[in-house]
Amino acid sequence: MTSTLEGLTAQGVSPWLDDLSRERLTGGGLSRLVSEQDVRGVTSNPTIFDKAIRSGPYYAAQIAGLARRGVEVSEAARLVTAYDVRWACDVLRGVYDGVRDGGADGAGGRGGAHPGDGRVSIEVDPRLAYDSEATLAEVRHLWWLVDRPNLYVKIPATREGLGAISAALAGGISVNVTLIFSLDRYDQVLAAFVSGMEEARAAGRDLTGMASVASFFVSRVDTETDNRLDKNGSSQAQALRGRAALANARLAYEHFERARESDRWQALEAAGMAPQRPLWASTGVKDPSFDDTRYVTGLVAPDVVCTMPEPTLHAVEDHGEITGDTVHGAYAESQQILDDLEVAGVSYHDVVATLEEEGVAKFADSWEDLLTTLDGELRAAAPDAA
Repeated sequence: MTSTLEGLTAQGVSPWLDDLSRERLTGGGLSRLVSEQDVRGVTSNPTIFDKAIRSGPYYAAQIAGLARRGVEVSEAARLVTAYDVRWACDVLRGVYDGVRDGGADGAGGRGGAHPGDGRVSIEVDPRLAYDSEATLAEVRHLWWLVDRPNLYVKIPATREGLGAISAALAGGISVNVTLIFSLDRYDQVLAAFVSGMEEARAAGRDLTGMASVASFFVSRVDTETDNRLDKNGSSQAQALRGRAALANARLAYEHFERARESDRWQALEAAGMAPQRPLWASTGVKDPSFDDTRYVTGLVAPDVVCTMPEPTLHAVEDHGEITGDTVHGAYAESQQILDDLEVAGVSYHDVVATLEEEGVAKFADSWEDLLTTLDGELRAAAPDAA
């Protein structure tokens, strides 16, 4: 493990990989990242799988079998993605088992790893994001289909998704809450987490076997905010470019700390519950004028996950500077940045509402792209295709 990533994990940040493919699994690439660079988890999404299926022949045998059986495309998508996620869960099982046994160093897991590590996330069909009951049904099906204790099922943090989050947790399903942009919505997610865990406890479930993360999206906040600042054109607006995303995420961490102080949360922790950690998502830098590690090195704090696309992971490894905690002590400055954005004519509430709506739409479009790709592969592999 490199000294940079060692410094990151020493500060309480769990590095995860935001990528997954059959090629990476078959070639042992994921195993090497786990063993050599201390990658402690994996996140996936429809775009990642669409790209993976189009990148080579690694899915051909499975798709041919699905075509021979006449499996329709939506179910094929579940089966293909679940196969990769199940395999990745097995690759991460040593980390998961190690932290479940106390986080000892060695074959079982890395020292300092968190009880929520060793997990792999699979996405619920994002077209269901505004239908709570359909989302919950899909969550339960994916939990059954992958059938691994170190799975996270991803539920979008829409208003309709909040009930599904609580119900899934109450049923003993570990959840990755995704597409969080706003502080208000994050507070609702934290409340849904506590309610779900209280129901799980009341049902007699072992809270020590459960975990959850809340995926707070970072770089997209700067992209949307900076576009609006550029239209303003003033020197005041230009001075605020690239400052919104880190400020928003740092304030989210303050909300996380506040939630942990509540009597309800502490009662659950006393019963064995691991905290629902913030997960920094969308950490790849989209503006080439920014440092390519800023959304990692600028959000270092205890008990967080940082999921990174592989180029960002390698950038952090190569030249990232871990200088310690970069979140605590920045709350007042972060709030001032959001206040200054309002003065510059950029509405925080409109930015985050736009990002949530667009985020769900983009994920739904990616799911449609995945289905289109799979449909073409299934047709090409059908017995009567010739």
